Amino acid sequence: MTRLISEIAEEVYADIRAGKWSPRSNYAALPYLRAMKSLGGINDSYGSDSAKSVVLYFLSNAATWRGETARWIKAELKEIVK
Repeated sequence: MTRLISEIAEEVYADIRAGKWSPRSNYAALPYLRAMKSLGGINDSYGSDSAKSVVLYFLSNAATWRGETARWIKAELKEIVK
């Protein structure tokens, strides 16, 4: 079962709160992460952007996010946008 994109975004925020990643290292990821908080599924949209484009832009801008949580969440997001 695929989780809501907003649920996945909350886990990313949990990693940020735990000090495991600072989106300030690539500030361009933060607007996409904020948008992800309001998305349910991959067929949703955020303004005029598709959920797929929001997730893909987040992934491309979150390259500095590393660690076990980052690996499996990025893999999950990549699977969702397939």
